[in-house]
Amino acid sequence: MTTRKSSHNFNAGPAALPPEVLQQVAAELENFDDTGMSIMEHSHRAEPYERVHHEAIATAKRLLGISDDYEVLLLQGGASHQFAMVPYNLLDADQRANYILTGAWSEKAKNEADILGDTYSGGSGKDQAYRRVPDFDTIDAAAEDAYIHVTSNNTIYGTAWQDFARMSEWEAPVVADMSSDIFSRTFPVENFDLIYAGAQKNIGPAGVTVVIISRALLERIKNVNPRVPAILRYDTHADKHSLYHTPPTFAVYMLKNTLHWIEENGGLSAMEARNRQKAQLLYDTIDNSAGFYRGHAHRDSRSDMNVTFTLPTETITNRFLDEAKDMGFSGLNGHRSVGGCRASLYNAVPYESVEALRDFMVSFQRKNQ
Repeated sequence: MTTRKSSHNFNAGPAALPPEVLQQVAAELENFDDTGMSIMEHSHRAEPYERVHHEAIATAKRLLGISDDYEVLLLQGGASHQFAMVPYNLLDADQRANYILTGAWSEKAKNEADILGDTYSGGSGKDQAYRRVPDFDTIDAAAEDAYIHVTSNNTIYGTAWQDFARMSEWEAPVVADMSSDIFSRTFPVENFDLIYAGAQKNIGPAGVTVVIISRALLERIKNVNPRVPAILRYDTHADKHSLYHTPPTFAVYMLKNTLHWIEENGGLSAMEARNRQKAQLLYDTIDNSAGFYRGHAHRDSRSDMNVTFTLPTETITNRFLDEAKDMGFSGLNGHRSVGGCRASLYNAVPYESVEALRDFMVSFQRKNQ
C-alpha cells in the first residue's frame, strides 16, 4: 500500500477530505461491512446500501436539527443542476423569481432561471466588484415573488452572508445555494424553504447533492408546472426517498462517513469555531501586511471558507504561487475569472496547514517587499 503524500490542500472543490474518512474507505473498499463486496458493487435496492443511504439522511438531519417539516433529498448533478431544477419546480408563469446577486454562481443561477421564466434582482453587489454582500435593508423583496434566491457563500470572491436571521422577514419562499458552507457552521434551517448544496466542499466528494426542502413547498410544487419531467421534480424524489433511480452510491457512502466524522468531532458548533479560527489566522496576516497582501472581501462580508487576496504585482503573485507549490501547498490560485490567490479552508483542512500557510506568507513578504 502506497503512503499518502503529505501536502497542504487548499483546493476550492473538490476539496480536502478527512484522513480518518479516507482511511475508513480504504479499509472497506473491497469488503464493505463483511459482505464480501464493495459498497460500489451493491444494488441500491439491497439492504447494505439502503442502510447507508438512510443513515446519511438521518445524520444530516441530526447535525442540522432538521424538523419533520422538511425532507432531505440526495440527488445528482451538482448545484448547477439545481440552478435549473429550482425554477422548473417553483417559477409559475405569472410570477417573478428574485435573485440576490453576490457573485458568479448567483449570476449563473439567475441566467438559468431566465430561460424558464421571469426574474429580477432585488439586491446586488456587482457594482462593488462583489466585495460585499448587500445590506439586508437595501434588498427589495415582495410577498408575490415566486421565491427569493441567495448564495450563502461566494467561493470566487471570498464573501459570505454573516447572518441568516432576518431572512425570516421575507414572505416569499427563500431558496439558498449553500454548496460551499453547508455543515461548516450553525444556522436556522427553518428560515429557508429550500436549500441545496453540492457535497464536494465540506461533506464528501463530487457526485451527490443534498437538497433540504419543506413539505409545504413540496405540496405547492405539485400545482406549479405539470409538464416538468418526473426526473426533474422534487416531489418525485421525495416520494421515492431519493431512490427513484440509481443514486450515486459511492458518493452517498462517502457523504455518510464524512457526516459521521463531523458529528464525532463536535458537530457544527465545533466546526464553526475551528473554521473561524483558521480564517482569522489568514485575515490577520493580510491585515498586518501593510498592504502587501490585500483581501478582496470587505471586512463585514468576509468568508470563513474562502480567503481571497492579491499581491502587489502579477509577477510577485506568480512567484508566490510557484514557491507555494514547491513548498507543498495545493490550490492557492485564485479563480480564473478574478486572478490573485485563494485559500479554501473547508472543514477537513487542518489548522496546522493554515499555520504553515501563514508562516509562508510572512516569510515571502519579508523576502519580496
